[in-house]
Amino acid sequence: MPIAAMKRGVHPPDKKETALTPIRYFFPKNGAEMVYPMVQHIGAPCLPLVKIGDYVEVGQKIGDCDAMMSSPVHATVSGEVKDIREVITPTGRRCQAVVMENDGKYRDSTYCNVSIDYTQLSRNEILKHIRESGIVGMGGAGFPTHVKLNPPADKKIDTVIVNAAECEPYLTNDHRVMLEEPKRIMQGIDIILHLFPDARAIIAVEDNKRDAYELLSKMIESPRVSVMLMRTCYPQGAEKQIIQTCLNREVPSGGFPMDVGCIVQNVDTVIALHRAFHRGRPLMRKIMTIAGDAVNNPGNYKVRFGMSYRDIIEAIGGLKCEPYKIIIGGPMMGVSHYTFDIPVIKTSSAFLLFTEKESKVPPERACFRCGKCIEHCPVGLMPMELNKFAIAEHTDRFIEYHGLDCIECSCCSYICPAKRHLTQSITTTRRELLAKR
Repeated sequence: MPIAAMKRGVHPPDKKETALTPIRYFFPKNGAEMVYPMVQHIGAPCLPLVKIGDYVEVGQKIGDCDAMMSSPVHATVSGEVKDIREVITPTGRRCQAVVMENDGKYRDSTYCNVSIDYTQLSRNEILKHIRESGIVGMGGAGFPTHVKLNPPADKKIDTVIVNAAECEPYLTNDHRVMLEEPKRIMQGIDIILHLFPDARAIIAVEDNKRDAYELLSKMIESPRVSVMLMRTCYPQGAEKQIIQTCLNREVPSGGFPMDVGCIVQNVDTVIALHRAFHRGRPLMRKIMTIAGDAVNNPGNYKVRFGMSYRDIIEAIGGLKCEPYKIIIGGPMMGVSHYTFDIPVIKTSSAFLLFTEKESKVPPERACFRCGKCIEHCPVGLMPMELNKFAIAEHTDRFIEYHGLDCIECSCCSYICPAKRHLTQSITTTRRELLAKR
């Protein structure tokens, strides 16, 4: 069997024992405070559509704005709006949020449970429904799906890649979704291919998930859909890298997948499309991997947006001990936090709680120019030079050496024998420059 292989990258230990655990589901407890940040995606922040004292139902839109690059926020429980205040999100950003009290009744709004036959809709009507359902990329940054599925007319899309790589250590939520909901994945792909009648779809799966690869291969009924097996490597799940692995096409510096005829969608985003049309459900839940040696019951859990991480810990049986390090997201690209009082949002993929033994990092030492960071950088950058420019605040040189093309994957920091804080310095400088732009 031919297996596609990625260029460069690293091979951290998988730590994917939770792949053996079926997805478990729990409801937020009665009376729980549910917090809905108005920024859960790339693009313009939403504005609250409700006020304190309003009664809200499940699936009701509680935040939106007129910007194209935005995505509405929906309530995931029913109850009364108690507050509108500034909160910290899992990304570390501060923004306004609608705060509700869960009444435990889960009364559905009129929007929910109304299936829609997308084959009877125009292209614009399909895209409008995707937007109204609040669907964004579930694999990382949260790019609004209605925007990604509506490229300019001069961009001819011939391939849709369903990203099922899930290359971060510990994360297994996409793996479980493939094993438990393969039919919904195929039906979601049909919706995308309906928008792009001249395109084919490739479901890209790493070879540490052969059971998912074999199951999905058996489910295929359309000649326009195939499954590709890829050699396990990090960060193969990044858009530009998965395109290069699957199609041997290189997205230009500063470009997008559509520039080389591609659209990439996370496998759980595809299921969200199925739910929006076949079940009439806006995006209200996330499958999360909860793991680490401080956790009592590691596994994959279906969690409603708005729940606090503190309530999640309680629901899954608590902790073995006080964690030394808390990471929201994967260990390579996730964000470290100091508190559990943060809400789950659309881009929440994992919750990792580590003891000191599992997470302690050796002290940073001087670079001895071994070149490993250059050898393994999936974008072909020179991290040791970018680190030097970032520390010295030589922004012109940083840009000249393509620092803005960094995908913040942490391969350089992982592989560095001197344990230089390469990713931290490069990411900080890159984000400051992008914010100024």
